[in-house]
Amino acid sequence: MKSVTQYEKLPVSVLDSFLKPDREGIHRAFLKEVQEFQRKIVVLDDDPTGVQTVHDISVYTDWEPESLAAGMREENSMFFILTNSRSFSAERTTREHRLIAERAVHAAKEAGKELLLISRGDSTLRGHYPLEPEVLKETLEAETGKKIDGQILCPYFKEGGRFTIDGVHYVKEGEWLVPAGQTEFARDETFGYTASRLSEYAEEKSGGRYRREDCIELPISLLRGACYEEITNRLLQAKDFTPVCVDAACESDVEVFAVCLLRAMRAGKEYIIRSAAAVPKVLGNVSDRPLLGREELTDGTGIDVGGTDVSGKNAGGTNSGSIDVDGVNIGGMVLIGSHVQKTTRQMEALKKTSAPVEFVEFQVESCFKEGGLEEEAERSRLKAEAIMKQGRTAVVYTSRTLLKPADMSKEELLALSVKISSAVTDVVAGLNVRPRFLIAKGGITSSDVGTRALKVRRALVQGQVCPGIPVWKTGPESKFPGLSYIIFPGNVGEVNTLKEIVELLA
Repeated sequence: MKSVTQYEKLPVSVLDSFLKPDREGIHRAFLKEVQEFQRKIVVLDDDPTGVQTVHDISVYTDWEPESLAAGMREENSMFFILTNSRSFSAERTTREHRLIAERAVHAAKEAGKELLLISRGDSTLRGHYPLEPEVLKETLEAETGKKIDGQILCPYFKEGGRFTIDGVHYVKEGEWLVPAGQTEFARDETFGYTASRLSEYAEEKSGGRYRREDCIELPISLLRGACYEEITNRLLQAKDFTPVCVDAACESDVEVFAVCLLRAMRAGKEYIIRSAAAVPKVLGNVSDRPLLGREELTDGTGIDVGGTDVSGKNAGGTNSGSIDVDGVNIGGMVLIGSHVQKTTRQMEALKKTSAPVEFVEFQVESCFKEGGLEEEAERSRLKAEAIMKQGRTAVVYTSRTLLKPADMSKEELLALSVKISSAVTDVVAGLNVRPRFLIAKGGITSSDVGTRALKVRRALVQGQVCPGIPVWKTGPESKFPGLSYIIFPGNVGEVNTLKEIVELLA
């Protein structure tokens, strides 16, 4: 395999140097094309943050046949399945993705619909790639008899500061666009990589099975020029699961690409999409909506879970508000599991707030003591409840360092992080007080909170509290029905974003 090319960082001002898109004309062309697109889009989300661009869309947290059937019956053209596969081993990822694809094909057939599968991955290129799209390809081909010609790679995500320019993927850091392979995300101990150019990334992660020179690139010059015929012709050249690397620096770029993709599909080509959150929003034709405000995100009518609500009904885990039986306002809760530098900086900024918050450190080193994680979860829960009962916001965070054994493999490190995340999640699972609001920071953490602690089976995406930070409205089956649950990705937001959200809600 050839060496990886190193690229220079670019000033953010470069984004203003390209030809300005004809936004209205491009959107009209997209709307005309998408009206003829009748497939059901199923987005397999490897953590809960993939809904960070949509609203009024369902998220199912399991892939039981009845859940897939329910998704197929919805009027919406798209629904999400939260796989949380970024916390899975490669073996489990393979098994579950094969099962999901098989069941999705069956459910679509029963509903009389055709499928388009999107593998929603991290905008900083971490995750089980190319494993996930390859398993989906193999399963769809076996189940439908159709040949899948290409795989779409489009990690663009404006809200998180991720842009792909001339084939190179960049992450915004301050006033610079840094090649993704030179960021802290590329040094991820489980999903690390060195390449910044998407074609080189595909070659690196596939061990050379996809050669960079065979990849199809759709440069920003073609997208900004709305060169529909040329882009469509390039898409039509895909064969043998060729990676198609898509530039994008604004939503209009994605719309131009989508027009061409739909035309290529109408001409008989089939693709699996591996993208960040921007592509599902566009293909699902999801409108923009204002950011959510305080009134939409906080409870004001409920109580202590273990008591009796203000109307005298049994609260037993099904109440819907945040005032206890003594009339004391219950505070909110923030759970921080992510360890990326951005999260740590955001937490340090939160410590400077004037809002009524109190921090509880969850000692991750307890994982090396028999029963230590369980004891630490119980200690943290009791402390958090006491803080919330004072009307304050409890911020439970994992200690920032873990002195792990040097000989641990990537799979063992992933398993250990999942074990720690599970214990942190138990802090929420054991709550006897319904928080006024709940924020979970980090992909694995927020997934575990949603599925294991809150026991959500289907949630509705309300929208976003800040760009790229989605909010679920929990279903009636959950621990806290109707709760606005804020899912804060570890790698999103500015230094003060977490502080600003807590101050808005607390």
